Amino acid sequence: MRTVSTSKAPAAIGPYSQGIIVNNVFYSSGQIPLTAEGEMVTGDVVEQTHQVFQNLKAVLEEAGASLETVIKATVFLQDMNSFVPFNEVYGQYFSEHKPARSCVEVARLPKDALVEIEVIALSK
Repeated sequence: MRTVSTSKAPAAIGPYSQGIIVNNVFYSSGQIPLTAEGEMVTGDVVEQTHQVFQNLKAVLEEAGASLETVIKATVFLQDMNSFVPFNEVYGQYFSEHKPARSCVEVARLPKDALVEIEVIALSK
């Protein structure tokens, strides 16, 4: 088991890691729209989703993985009414490769984010 940590994504804001690799499978912690410096991206779900994907790409790269090796994504939305604009952005990052996905509405996310995404991916 190996812990994944990169300064190119926001540091964990609690007692957890950015991700873990077990038997060449990477499990990310949920990524919210914080910059690598820890600043919350304000704006709508579109802007926040782009930042979440920048964070995911950073931790995936550190894990020896990529968006193309993602097996499963779990999406948490603060409001399911934002699903259509969220999904348009999501489709920009997963256009050819389409991993399995769950998407649920939740009552509240850390730092009042509008979106959080966690992934499972194959790593080197």
